[in-house]
Amino acid sequence: MRILLVEDDKNLLETLSFQLENAGFTIDTCDNGEDALYYMEENIHDLILLDRMLPAIDGVSLLKKIRARGNETPVILLTALGELNDKITGLDSGADDYLVKPFAFEELLARIRSINRRPRTWQDADALSFGDLAYIPLSNQLSGPLGSCTLSRKEGALLEIFLQNPTQTLPRATLLSKVWGLDTDVEEGNLDNYMHFVRRRLKSVSRHVCIKTVRGIGYHLEDTSHV
Repeated sequence: MRILLVEDDKNLLETLSFQLENAGFTIDTCDNGEDALYYMEENIHDLILLDRMLPAIDGVSLLKKIRARGNETPVILLTALGELNDKITGLDSGADDYLVKPFAFEELLARIRSINRRPRTWQDADALSFGDLAYIPLSNQLSGPLGSCTLSRKEGALLEIFLQNPTQTLPRATLLSKVWGLDTDVEEGNLDNYMHFVRRRLKSVSRHVCIKTVRGIGYHLEDTSHV
């Protein structure tokens, strides 16, 4: 699970980031509203932990902006403003939950688990399918008419993006940011290597599904039975 943590208190930012990483989450951090908006517009996170009082753009304004643009990523507001009207304003602006500072880390984890239990859109379902393929993200299990196999974590993350966007051509930069993170310094050759691995996996289980290269742009998933 990739979480965006937006907090202008540097000590709290470092502490929460450390605790969340130790709890098994992948964390991106920023400490102001402008950087947060950039991260949010990339739409690669599963959850946003958002401080309400931020430099440049405040948390409530950020919420309104991303919701107006169709970003439905769950958001938990973290704030010292605990009055009833503050909570109502935050929730009405698009927050999924509201946690008042100071709070126990265990309570934050409980609220994250609560968010995870809620019904999600189809791309987060137990199984993803396309053509003659079925993929279960929780177990990294890929199956088709020719058999089944278990994908590595990176292979699974890469294939999942294609299955979530089966009709789109996905740019290389998008794949790098979604799988390795926005601030990654990973070489593009790593993407080429994993594309080779995923294509080999697809060939081993599917008769018709493959990943095609769109020269100069990126890749798209194709069901050749309909070509």
